[in-house]
Amino acid sequence: MNKGKYFFLSMLFLLVLASCKNKDGVEIEYDYYPKEDYQMMSQYLEIPEVPFTYENRFPDYYSTFPRTYDRDLATLGRVLFYDKNLSDDRTISCASCHKQEIAFSDDRALSDGVNGRKTARNSLALGSVFNFQEYYGSAIIGRIPFFWDNRAASVQEQSRATLGNPDEMNMEMHEVLARVQDLPYYEPLFKMAYGNGPQNENEVLDAIGVFVNSLGSFNSRYDQEVDKYMEQNGSLANIENASLSGFNAQENMGRELFVANCSSCHGNIEQAAPTPGLIQANNGLQVEYEDDGVANFEPGSQNVAMFKVPTLRNVALTGPYMHNGSLATLEDVIEHYSNSIAPHPNLSAELKTPTGQPKQMNFDQEEKEALIAFLKTYTDDEFLTDERYADPFKQ
Repeated sequence: MNKGKYFFLSMLFLLVLASCKNKDGVEIEYDYYPKEDYQMMSQYLEIPEVPFTYENRFPDYYSTFPRTYDRDLATLGRVLFYDKNLSDDRTISCASCHKQEIAFSDDRALSDGVNGRKTARNSLALGSVFNFQEYYGSAIIGRIPFFWDNRAASVQEQSRATLGNPDEMNMEMHEVLARVQDLPYYEPLFKMAYGNGPQNENEVLDAIGVFVNSLGSFNSRYDQEVDKYMEQNGSLANIENASLSGFNAQENMGRELFVANCSSCHGNIEQAAPTPGLIQANNGLQVEYEDDGVANFEPGSQNVAMFKVPTLRNVALTGPYMHNGSLATLEDVIEHYSNSIAPHPNLSAELKTPTGQPKQMNFDQEEKEALIAFLKTYTDDEFLTDERYADPFKQ
């Protein structure tokens, strides 16, 4: 967006927030959207007369500036994200596989695609990270790439692949653009975002990118407890050895178990936006895999059956788990790591004993229940119902 357009829209927004009076003292009201445009869009969409503010104000313990996103691009991206018209048979949207109420995951092993097809892998939860833009991106700048095989470097690249996947939405980008140009509610949304109606594919992808990058989940009980620790102690020093005062004994026990057994792969949980200890790994899910994972796109035997190591915010909501959705519950996941790790040739070193055999963590029932109790503290109920991220289409 150029500076002139940004200044104009900023001034327009200020006018929306307050009415003014003309020289005769008659109150004049200003509309964010032209009235005819808003009335037309309201036939299809439930969006506010003034768009939501898309800003992430992080917890105090995460010392970085708030991230603010262009409200017009985010609003447009939200509509695109939920629009089933952008799939081949008009039955699937991005949100079909990424449902807000379960942290933008899916509740089935393989998601439904167009024309009765199924996705090849389990849908990753978009709400599994602290903030999408803080976490995902190109490995060149220290971010984590997209997809289970880490093959994409941006939301735009990921979205293009998803829209074009024959088993998901089965649409070439020129077809997506044609659909957008044919749907009346997009014209005013694009004009507010870009100063013109929909003209090219990159405008579509960039708007989706702004909306997805704005997703943030950082108001779980875990976040609140870390903030409290920071306030009481002045820093996060020694937090890894401390019991969090708002957690019960079971939750603190689970946290200790997680740090000792899980954080080497899934990341230092005492950081707000942790990168995993490993970007990709083989976790011994099977001895033989039908899916070669990273090796499908980076040929080499060292990458066979390697997959992304996800972070775990809202993890209690996002089953089934693993790249193929083969573990239905958290109990199943913990049981796998407890005594079911398979001796795959590429099993990651973190899951091997000194003799090279698969580790058997042998959690007892009390420990299993404690781990699950701790993982549930990562659930952010506010994020699951935030209207800014909800389906804008009238049912």
